[in-house]
Amino acid sequence: MIQTKEELDAIKKSCRAMVTKSAGLSAGTAIIPVPGLDVGSDVAILMRIIPKINSKFGLTPEQIDSLDTENKLFVMTAISNTGSKMAGRYITQNLIISLLSKMGVRVAAKSASKFVPLIGSAVAGGISFTAMKYMGNSHIDDCYHIALAALENQQLERAKDNESVIEADAPTQANESHSDAS
Repeated sequence: MIQTKEELDAIKKSCRAMVTKSAGLSAGTAIIPVPGLDVGSDVAILMRIIPKINSKFGLTPEQIDSLDTENKLFVMTAISNTGSKMAGRYITQNLIISLLSKMGVRVAAKSASKFVPLIGSAVAGGISFTAMKYMGNSHIDDCYHIALAALENQQLERAKDNESVIEADAPTQANESHSDAS
């Protein structure tokens, strides 16, 4: 699991760079005037990048299953509270297509704009870049909030454990002080 907020911030930054690179690839594919190629490419890109983001944040199904029951329950609750559709889940083609269809207006505009020579390809590329960046960064934000909540919960649990140890040692230390005074 992620141990510090600094580590979490570095993961977020790294994932954003990965999304920007993938969005550029998506835009490049969208410029090619072949109907359907761009959507197929977007599905393939998202099928590759979303599991990588989940993995970096410790939110793949396998990583979550390896947690103890209490932490697993906390992470699953945090996922549910964020409304994330992709964190902690196996990423399937159907899931990606379903999410892309919710962005249907952008996808339709991107496909239609390809039929306008030169400028249409540039517009399709711009729409594709923006849509891919939006989806990727939204997922990163969801994962960040889930991982941050898990990190804060983990730190709180550690603080409680340390407090319990200190309280357990307190009577022993008081007895030692008392016997030293005699």
